[in-house]
Amino acid sequence: MIKHFTIPVFVPELACPFQCVFCDQRKISGTLKAPSLTEVNDLITKYLETLPEENAQIEIGFFGGNFTGIPPTEQRSFLAVAQKYVDSGQVSSIRLSTRPDYISDEVLKLLKEFSVKTIELGAQSMDDGVLIKSGRGHTVQDIVDASTLIHKYGFNLGLQMMIGLPGDSLAKSLYSAKQIVELNPIDVRIYPTLVIKGTELASLFREKKYVPLSLNEAVLWTKEIYRIFETASINIIRVGLHPSEELTNSKSLIDGPYHPSFRELVLSSLWKDRFEERFEFKRNKSIIIYVAPTELNYAIGYNSSNKSFLEQKFEAVKIKIDQKLFNYSFYADCY
Repeated sequence: MIKHFTIPVFVPELACPFQCVFCDQRKISGTLKAPSLTEVNDLITKYLETLPEENAQIEIGFFGGNFTGIPPTEQRSFLAVAQKYVDSGQVSSIRLSTRPDYISDEVLKLLKEFSVKTIELGAQSMDDGVLIKSGRGHTVQDIVDASTLIHKYGFNLGLQMMIGLPGDSLAKSLYSAKQIVELNPIDVRIYPTLVIKGTELASLFREKKYVPLSLNEAVLWTKEIYRIFETASINIIRVGLHPSEELTNSKSLIDGPYHPSFRELVLSSLWKDRFEERFEFKRNKSIIIYVAPTELNYAIGYNSSNKSFLEQKFEAVKIKIDQKLFNYSFYADCY
């Protein structure tokens, strides 16, 4: 089985013309300034030393800011560093993230000169009211237009969405997820909104004008969105913000549904739903549940939460793997 790896290069706030209420990219990425070309080269080399050479598909990703908003000469310089690793065969392609309103024919023609395969857009929401309250500075139509243009030029489209933004609701987030499906992305990321020190959202929080989702709410919302994307066969490459020293040590996180194992919480909850839907609970019976190897931890549940739940319903519970199973297929023996 081929494993996919992304070497992340953070280029924070080089050209973003707006300060979204939730954003302090320097805190989120743990990076205080743009890396030099030498630093980018060293970073890629260091990552490659840790990644397998066989059965691996490796890409270089430029994240953390508005990549296509920086001067074209600088874009070329960063991309040229990555390109030499593609040319050498060590890396398969390049990925980058940017804003929907910084996509144009000229931008995409430049990217076509290099081995850029995937362009991620920070859509965040498909509700104009939420975008305005979040200070995004672009509209839903900008997202649609940019996505259409990216497809036209033959790039893969990635989309990022956030839940719990100012003015958001579960209904709006579910609508956003369904609209994102219509844009036909190859992959998506789902981020719960966090209150980070130094952001406008932190001020709104202190003034009691913004209330973040609880962790339980964020898990429930994300679980429903996860189902929408999975049903549409869209790869969900990240759920929840990547843990960083700043966040895990609570130096910058003020409030919000942060958890270092957020995806595991969501997938554990999905598995609990499957068990509840499938089983007729019998306290005097024991049960052995067989799942795919990749799903064992989620089926057992975060901190064995699902196993503990089932042990309240059955005399005894075992959850094992069956190598022939894949995805969410499972079966059980009850005795």
